Amino acid sequence: MGAVRLGAHVWEGLMSAETQAKLLPGKPVADAVLADVAQRVAKLKEGGVQPSLATILVGDDDASAGYIRIKQRQAGELGFVSPHEHLPSDATQDDLHRVIDRLNADKSVHALLIQYPPPAHIDYDAALMSVDPDKDVDGMHPLNLGRLSVGLPGARPCTPAGIEALLAHYEIPVAGHEVVILGRGATIGRPLAMMLSQKRPTANAAVTVVHTGVPDWERYTKRADILIAAVGVPGIIQPEHVRPGATVIGAGVRYEGRRLLPDVAEEVAGVAGALTPRVGGVGPTTVAMLFRNAVEAAEKASR
Repeated sequence: MGAVRLGAHVWEGLMSAETQAKLLPGKPVADAVLADVAQRVAKLKEGGVQPSLATILVGDDDASAGYIRIKQRQAGELGFVSPHEHLPSDATQDDLHRVIDRLNADKSVHALLIQYPPPAHIDYDAALMSVDPDKDVDGMHPLNLGRLSVGLPGARPCTPAGIEALLAHYEIPVAGHEVVILGRGATIGRPLAMMLSQKRPTANAAVTVVHTGVPDWERYTKRADILIAAVGVPGIIQPEHVRPGATVIGAGVRYEGRRLLPDVAEEVAGVAGALTPRVGGVGPTTVAMLFRNAVEAAEKASR
């Protein structure tokens, strides 16, 4: 059964008036992370280092161009310089790689972002492979995922890192608790499972990863202390899939035009003890972690 979708004001009223669930917005978490980033940028500049986040856009997709503008504006507010390369829609893979190679070699560029998705004829994975891993601001280069898997320092995937930060900010107990992640994707499910099982105060959980290929996946979600939905199937998590009082994080979405359709049905507010809002949950924390990766790249390059 599909979720009943309510407006944001109705959702907040539902949260406050009819349930005991605690709302977990991402903005306070992001604000704290970005305040720290701004201080670190200022310290670098005092030492003669100008942090730089370069962006690449291929094509003229309006949404992608809008995301680039948002990131560049945020970069400027934090004190980064943000050189931008805009390639036409008919740019070739070689054209893109030449730009990446140039930015890799530019010592004044500390972090590099290729806006996703590129036009269909561009192989994004091949482009990502050609990025200097130490400048990979998304934390998705295979070398950085390998560093994550063995606990070495490196850029962390932004959405998983944001989820860990969100849980820590709201003091949701993770260590020793059962976390179930519905979704095994390379951008969220798999790296998040590694992160939350590692030995540190904000992790150290018993983590189970399930997916829609498991016929009885709800058997696992119903026992979770913390349930993270990351499959991109609107309304897949219904109240009957959640243990009463559990923390629920909605990390998977799909868009229908400009309309955002989350994995977690809004009725889950009547069962969960805490959950992220339909809009403004992990999105702000994901962007904040991108800038944390960027300042860490600048700090590493300046040592």
